[in-house]
Amino acid sequence: MTTKISLRRSLSHSLRWLLALVAITISVFPVLWMLRLSLSPADEAVLDGIQLLPSSLDWGNYARAWESADLGHAMLNGALVTGSILIIQIITVIPAGYAFAKLRFRGRDAAFAVILACLLVPTQATALPLYLGIGSIGLANTFAALVLPFMTSAIGIFMLRQHMITIPDSLLEAAKADGLGTLRTLVHVVVPSSMPTIAAFAVLSVFTHWNDYLWPLLVARDPSLYTPPLALSIFQQAETGTAYGELAAAAMLVTLPSVVLFIVAQRKFVTGIAGGELPG
Repeated sequence: MTTKISLRRSLSHSLRWLLALVAITISVFPVLWMLRLSLSPADEAVLDGIQLLPSSLDWGNYARAWESADLGHAMLNGALVTGSILIIQIITVIPAGYAFAKLRFRGRDAAFAVILACLLVPTQATALPLYLGIGSIGLANTFAALVLPFMTSAIGIFMLRQHMITIPDSLLEAAKADGLGTLRTLVHVVVPSSMPTIAAFAVLSVFTHWNDYLWPLLVARDPSLYTPPLALSIFQQAETGTAYGELAAAAMLVTLPSVVLFIVAQRKFVTGIAGGELPG
């Protein structure tokens, strides 16, 4: 009986590892293939069958893609847009999350229900009304148009509110007894306790807006405002059918910052999503 149970557990463990390996392979293979293509000579970009490694490495694909697609300027724009959005969102979602979690005011539950309803609305559904609104006030084709529609985040408010609910009221009462007002309690007690969730939201925000294509496509007509996905799209339209290696190299360069960010912030991201503990 014991042997059967042990064998069953071993088979179950092996099956889980096998499924995990299959999932990892399916997820990673497109990235590895893009890397392989970005390093391949032009005559090996399209081959019959699968050749995992190129016969020689052509690093010039990266230099040509960087120059032809003007990725340096586009990535600088992307960093400025993404950073500006993140700073403004952090300033707005933290007080909002705290208010919904710990403050008592009329209409709080109804307002939070509206926040939850916003999570159900796809961003594509609001793109056209936002575009018309931005155009009506003369901000289309400006840096402000890339930032202003994203000054707050429903998912950020929801994440912070859900975490801040778990903060003991006794901790806030102790802060009040020490003479801290609402703002100082938020800054010196609540924010440090919520850092894992804030970090997780920051990663989500950066991923979302660094990779956003639809909104810059609508409002950024001037090449000086192109963000990385938009610059990559324009480059693809110009080079379709002739420079797959350069296209793959450009895609790798645009993807690299997101990958590096996730590797650096992985632990905080997982802790924030899972629900971080209060520091002792």
